[in-house]
Order: sequence, then structure tokens, then C-alpha cells
Amino acid sequence: MLNLIIFMVVAVVSVYAGYLLRRYVAEKKIQDATEKAKQILEQAKKEAQDKRREAELEAKDLLYRMRQDFERETKDRRLEISNLEKRLTQKEENIERRLLLLETKEKEIGLRQENIKKLEDAVKAKENQLQLLIAEEKERLQKISSLSAEEAKQILLSRLNEELNNEKAGLIKRHEEELRSITDKKAREILSLAIQKCAVEHTVESTVSVVNLPNDEMKGRVIGREGRNIRALEMATGVDVIIDDTPEAVTLSAFDTVRREIARLSLEKLITDGRIHPGRIEEIVEKTKKEMDEKIREEGERVAFEAGVNGLHPELIKLLGRLKYRTSFGQNALQHSKEVSFLVGAIASEIGFDFRLARRIGLLHDIGKAVDHQVEGTHAKIGAELARKYNEAQEVVHAIEAHHEETAPQSMYAILAVAGDAISATRPGARRETLETYIKRLEKLESIANLFKGVEKSFAIQAGREIRVIVQPEKISDADAMNLARDIRKKIEEGMEYPGQIKVTVIRETRSIEYAK
Repeated sequence: MLNLIIFMVVAVVSVYAGYLLRRYVAEKKIQDATEKAKQILEQAKKEAQDKRREAELEAKDLLYRMRQDFERETKDRRLEISNLEKRLTQKEENIERRLLLLETKEKEIGLRQENIKKLEDAVKAKENQLQLLIAEEKERLQKISSLSAEEAKQILLSRLNEELNNEKAGLIKRHEEELRSITDKKAREILSLAIQKCAVEHTVESTVSVVNLPNDEMKGRVIGREGRNIRALEMATGVDVIIDDTPEAVTLSAFDTVRREIARLSLEKLITDGRIHPGRIEEIVEKTKKEMDEKIREEGERVAFEAGVNGLHPELIKLLGRLKYRTSFGQNALQHSKEVSFLVGAIASEIGFDFRLARRIGLLHDIGKAVDHQVEGTHAKIGAELARKYNEAQEVVHAIEAHHEETAPQSMYAILAVAGDAISATRPGARRETLETYIKRLEKLESIANLFKGVEKSFAIQAGREIRVIVQPEKISDADAMNLARDIRKKIEEGMEYPGQIKVTVIRETRSIEYAK
């Protein structure tokens, strides 16, 4: 019984203690949860404040940027408005000035019209007065001479005929003297050219060079993987490398013959060496360019020595050497210059001029052809500028500029340069142009000029370098003649192919003819 009571007391105590313990744990959890909730609330408030600060900062920054953009746009708009105002002010000023000018012009025109009217009235009065004086003079003459008007007219005409005959005789004599002087000079030139002997070489060039290959397999090595070798060669030399079905051959095409020659020599060296790749190609091309520069210089020095021309500027010597790789209708420009130098020197010697200066002019007359594909203008103008640049004498500069008569020759040396150039260019075998092609070109040139209304005759002269057009003066006025020359020039440029340039000269003259019976 006692044990039961003790057990019951212990059970009650245990239950109460468990209740107290659970209550304490529950209160503790509630307390912890409350504190945690407070912490979460505080942290949420803090985060909300941070977010609000960030949002405020972003809003302030955005507002600042918008304000800057607005100020910038406003400044730009104000600047544009200011510029517009300035332009408008300038336009208003210009309009005012123009109005003032117009008013001034109107006043001047009015004054001119008044003056013209006054002059016309004065001229009419003078004419009337003159007619009265003439009538009075006729009456006085008839009274004095007791001759009729017809008889007096016949006497006056006979006196005029005598005076005209005397004047014609004097003119004929003067023209005969001038003609005799010209024919004597021409005779000396013809004799000097007749005894001149000139050893010539024939050189034919084209715009392509062909490089022979040892076998067709070499084509693949020249092309390279994905064409890198051929591209490297074209980039380094500036020429077009053409590889087609032609067996054991590669074609090089370029308008600049110096570049084409560098490419040909470089490719031959690469084929001989066997190592063909972009790096080796650039190395060989650079080496060949240096060798080519030296070769050009040596060639220029050789030709200057052969022509007996001393004291040339080194740059002119280089340009002379470049002429070896320049052709005109198949005629080598350097050989042509040497021929002209010999011809002009011989002619100058025969007629008593300085043959050394003449040779110098002949050698340099086509120097502009060395760079005419790089500089705008005709080779005569370019050559004259080069000669002037390198301190050549004024006689040399003028002769070079006038050797195609683009500038009127003003010295005998210039005339000799024209003659020597024409002789060398037109000698048999000098150029590849056949006689038939040459004649057809001249005929076409004349036919183009004859197409225009008012043209009476046309003549192609100077080996096709000039066309002279004679017009009918009653149909073509002086102003129309200028327009006609321009129209013929345009028609020739559109419808013909020709070397150099063609000078178009329109001639309009009025002739008064009387017949003595």
C-alpha cells in the first residue's frame, strides 16, 4: 500500500514536472520565435531602407543624366538656331547687296540706253550732214571740171586701179623675198637630212611578257596552295599573272613595262631557285627592283654618253633609262630619243647652230613619256616641267614643250625638235602601224570633220596630229567657228583611237576678189 502511494506521488510529481518542462520549452520557443521575428522585421526594414536609398540614388542619377541630355540638346538647338540666324542674316545681306547691284545696273542700263539713243541721233545727224556735203561736193566738182558723174567715176576708178597695181607689185616682191629666204633655209635642212646616215635598231614591245617554264608541273608551284604564291607575286610586282592552257608558259600582263620586266626577272629567278613561297617571292622581288634601278641608271648613262650629252641631273638620267621600257606603236622610246638627238644635232651643225644644245634637246624631248602614265597631262608638257625642275636651259624647256606644236615654236631649236621627232617617227620600219592603217586613220579624221554643216574642206596634216578645217564664211561666224572646233574635238574623242593628241584648227576667212577686164 505504501509503495502504491509512493508510486502515485512520484507519478503526479513526474507529470507536473513534465508539464512545467513543456511549458518552459514552449515559452522559450515562443520567445526565440518572437526575437527571430523581430530580427527579421528589423532586417526587412533595413533592406527596405537600403532599397529605397538605392532607388532614390538611381532616380537622382537618372534625373541628372536627363537634365544633362536636356541641357546638351538645348545647347545644340540654340547653336543651330544661332547658325540659322547667322545664315538668314547673311542671306538678307546678300539679297540687299544684290538688290543694290540690280538697282545700280538698272541705272547704268538706263544711262547707256540714253547715251546710245543720243549717239544714234548724233550719227543720223552726221549721216544727213555727210550726204548733204557729198551732194554739194559732187555739184561743185561737176561745175569745176565740167564732167558728168559717170566720167568722174571712171577717172577715179582708173586712179584706184593704178594705186592697187603698185601695192600688189610691192606685196608680190616682198612675198617673193620671204619665200626665197624660206626655201633657202628648207633647202639646207633637206640637204643636211639627205646626207645624214643613222644606224637604227628595231625594237617591238607589247603589253605582255611570256615566261617559259621547264614543265607544266611548275605551274602548280607558281600558283601555290589556294593561289597564295600567285597572289603574293601580283601584290609585290603590280602585274597580272595569267596561267592558261598554254603549255610550259606563264603570261605577265601590265601597262607599266618596268613593273612587267621586274615581274619577269623575278619569276625566272624563282623558277631557277625552286623555292617558291610568299616570303621568298617578296625577297626576290625587292632584290630585282634594286637591280632594275641600277640597270635603268646604267642604261640612261650609256645613252647620254653615246649622244654626247653631259651634265644631266641624276634623276633625268634615271628617267632616260626608263624610256628603254616604253614604246609607242612598237617604236622603242629610248632608241627614238637617241635617233632624234643624232638627227637634230646633225641638222643644227649643217645650218650653223649649236649642235651640242640640239643633241641635248633631241635626247630629252620625250622625257615626259617616262612618267606620263603617272602624271596628268601630255608628255610634252610633263617633259617641259621635268626639264624646268632639274634646271635645264630655257631653250631646252621650250623645245621639249613645243616639239608637238602644242605650244607655238619660238626658236629654231624648237623647230628642229619638231622636224627630228617627225623624221624618226615616220621613217620606214620605225613603227608597227601599216601604211593602210595610217591612211584609213587620216581618211576617218577628215570624214569626221566633213560631217559638220558649213565645212568646205578639211585636211589631216602633221602625220594625223592635226586636222585643219576650212569653213564657209557666209554660213559660219567667228563664234560658230569656236563651237565647231569643240564639237569636232568631241566627235574625234568619241569615234576614234589615236596616239597622243590631235589639234583641231578651224579656219574662217573672207576674201574680196575683183577681176580686171
